[in-house]
Amino acid sequence: MSGHSKWSTIKRKKEKTDGARAKVFTKIGREISVAVKSGGPDPTVNSKLKDVIAKAKANNVPNDNIERIIKKAAGEGSADNYEDIMYEGYGPSGIAVIVETLTDNRNRTAGDVRHYFDKYGGNMGQSGCVSFMFNRCGVITIEAEDVDEEKLMEDALEAGATDFITDDEGIFEIRTEPNDLGGVRDDLEAKGYSFLSAEVEYVPTTYTKLTNEDDINNMTKMLDMFDDNDDVQNVWHNWEMD
Repeated sequence: MSGHSKWSTIKRKKEKTDGARAKVFTKIGREISVAVKSGGPDPTVNSKLKDVIAKAKANNVPNDNIERIIKKAAGEGSADNYEDIMYEGYGPSGIAVIVETLTDNRNRTAGDVRHYFDKYGGNMGQSGCVSFMFNRCGVITIEAEDVDEEKLMEDALEAGATDFITDDEGIFEIRTEPNDLGGVRDDLEAKGYSFLSAEVEYVPTTYTKLTNEDDINNMTKMLDMFDDNDDVQNVWHNWEMD
């Protein structure tokens, strides 16, 4: 099986966050806090927390940081209360954009998101305006070096994956149903595989190229602004980046 991998997007995100690890830690810390509050501090019974801890470790968040955040979130009187809010809109030339946020002030976050859309040639739309252009699925990425492709494909499909994608960036991408992500990841991890990322994502059904230099610059700046905002957890789009 093969298809269009979005490693270029993941790689761009990684390159940026490598120079801003504190931002990454802050964002993942919020996810851990929300997971603890919704399902408790024990990852053996809280599957969401288990997934976020795996994400934190993949992003090199120190174990001490993870344990401290869990303890704080589980403590009585913890004042951190975040809402999970999704925003949808259009970038330059109609690029579809979904923005996932965790915020303790929805008015502030909505204002920020709207400002980024407006400033860089796009506009924020109503809920549902672009989400129909995406499929929600689990996505696991694995570096191809020293990995047997056929064996990985066999192991992934046996674990419950729905698709296996290769690309010319030296990356294998495994897709799952959203609720199966944790199980597939755990099965592959038990067989010795390590991951670049393992998250539930919104994957575009089609992609759009930008040819105008101003549109490319504006879209890049818009994504940078979203990445730099502590309230923004994830951004998905259908821009086919070179």
